Amino acid sequence: MAETENRWQNVVHSSALMNKKLNHYLTAWNLSNPQFLARTVTSQIYTVTHSTETVVLKLFSPTETDEQRGAVALRYFDGCGAVRLLQHDDGAHLMEYAAGDELVTLVERGEDEKATRVIAQVIKQLHSVPQEAPYAGLFRLERWFGELFNKAEADRRAGIESIYVRSASLSEQLLADQREVRVLHGDIHHRNIRQSARGWLAFDPKGVFGERTYDCANTLCNPAIPELVHNETRLLTSAAILAETLAIDLSRVLAFTYAYACLNASWSLRIGAEEMMQWSIKVAGIIEPHIERL
Repeated sequence: MAETENRWQNVVHSSALMNKKLNHYLTAWNLSNPQFLARTVTSQIYTVTHSTETVVLKLFSPTETDEQRGAVALRYFDGCGAVRLLQHDDGAHLMEYAAGDELVTLVERGEDEKATRVIAQVIKQLHSVPQEAPYAGLFRLERWFGELFNKAEADRRAGIESIYVRSASLSEQLLADQREVRVLHGDIHHRNIRQSARGWLAFDPKGVFGERTYDCANTLCNPAIPELVHNETRLLTSAAILAETLAIDLSRVLAFTYAYACLNASWSLRIGAEEMMQWSIKVAGIIEPHIERL
């Protein structure tokens, strides 16, 4: 009973803190008409009115520290293929509102290939941004792969020749010879792209930089429809569409997708997400026979 009461008190306290934070930003950034939109692990999201425009206010939980990299990426993209960042500080982001459908709705209507072509065009826009800006505040792709390298090293010490060991070895080769380094979105998939008055726009970037091929990888592990993602023909066809549109070697698209799938599986293992781990390992197993020697 006491545990339940404590949990309820924590929820009430957290809610009070968020309401206080919301009121702070409404005043500080001259916003009005807040409408609750969604709650995530890291934030609460509202639509608000800024001047006469409806925009998104994303309030971070007190323990959140990683969203600032996303702000760096959005400032860098400056609306090119992504929502515009209007205001930001350590506690919140104010962003353009892409009010239309998520891209996954195309897939649900049976237009999977069209959705892949949309993603390819969005990535093309993101990567078209000139590269003169410094990468301060962003993660190097080598650091991003740390969890996979840790898992592979643990397996090696245990004498296990696992898919993690094989993919870590391939990842080391890919990362040692990166081509066309860009600021990356880092989490491109069908629910992180929405329709807007300016067309399809990405949001929620992770704030990493490295070879642009990496931005194809997460796409090919999505959406969460097994008859699509775990279909070898569909996976190879979608990879070929991305490679052709972005003028990237298909073999590297497949290699980075294999590496990412094993990275995602290692992340999932760390947090005990067994189902997601199995999902990613199945994708990696489909791709592995198609991996060419680098």
